[in-house]
Amino acid sequence: MGYDRPIMSNLSWQIGNVRVTRVEESCSTFPYIGLFPNVSEEDWRGHLDWLQPGFADAEGNLVLSVHGLVVESQGRTILVDTCMGPHQVEGIPSPEHSPFLENLEAAGFPLDSIDVVLCTHMHFDHVGWNTREVDGRWVPTFPRARYLFARVEWEHWSREKELGFAATLNESVRPLIDADQADLVESDHKLTDEVWLEATPGHTPGHVAVRMASDGAAAMITGDLTHHPVQWAEPQWGMLADSDSAQAVATRRRLIDAHADGGLLVIGTHYAPPTAGEIVSHEGGWRFRAR
Repeated sequence: MGYDRPIMSNLSWQIGNVRVTRVEESCSTFPYIGLFPNVSEEDWRGHLDWLQPGFADAEGNLVLSVHGLVVESQGRTILVDTCMGPHQVEGIPSPEHSPFLENLEAAGFPLDSIDVVLCTHMHFDHVGWNTREVDGRWVPTFPRARYLFARVEWEHWSREKELGFAATLNESVRPLIDADQADLVESDHKLTDEVWLEATPGHTPGHVAVRMASDGAAAMITGDLTHHPVQWAEPQWGMLADSDSAQAVATRRRLIDAHADGGLLVIGTHYAPPTAGEIVSHEGGWRFRAR
C-alpha cells in the first residue's frame, strides 16, 4: 500500500454529540483483483457506475485507504486503529515514512490527548502505531492511553505460531500487554454511554466493529468486516486475509439485514474519501450510498 495519491484533508462526522474524525496514513489505487482474486472483471465493472470516482478510479482500479478514526465522546478521546506505522512487512509494499502521527497532531490530536486506543483486530495495518521504537525497545506511542483489545482476538493470536497478517504482533501488541498498559475486553464492551463494541467475526476470530448512538443518530466503524463499499452490494466477495470467509460473509449479511435502509452511518476503515455513507436497497439488492 504505497502513498500514490495525495494525502487528503481530514473528514469528520457528527453523530448526535459524538464526533468522528478521519486521519489518513495513505490512499492507494491498484487492480481490483489484488483485493478480490476470485471476482471476474465483468462482475467488478458492473459496479463501477456507482463506485466511481471515490471508490474506484477512472481506469477501473479500486481505491483503498489506510486511516485512523478519532472518536470524541463524553470527554474521552478514542483512537480507533493505528494504521501500518513504521513497520516493513514482508510481501507488502510499504513506504519509508508513515505521516500518520504528524497528520494526527495537525488534526488537533497530539499524542498525549488520546485517552483510549481501540484496535478492531490485530492485523498489521491496524496496530502499527500502537508502539514506536525508542533505544531499541518498542514503547507505547500514546503515553496516557489505555489500549483495548478484544479478549477473543488476543487469545487467538497469542496461541498462533504463524502470525500471517498479524505479523507485527510482537512489536505492536505484546509490549503493551507486558507493560500492563492494555486491557482485554469482551466483544460488547462499552467505552462510553454512546460508544460500544459489537462482535463482527470472520475477518479474524475476535474482530469487532465500533458502534455509536447519540441524540437519535447512529453510526458504525467497520474495521475490516468490509474492506471496500462494493462488499455491501456483494457480501459474498471475500478476500485472502479473512480467517473464516464463510463467517465473514455471514457477518456482512447479518448487518445488511439489521441496518439496510435504516439510516445507520457506516464509516469504512479502508474506504477512500468520502469514506462514509449508508447501506440502501437498489433493484432487489443493496448498494452503499456515500454521504
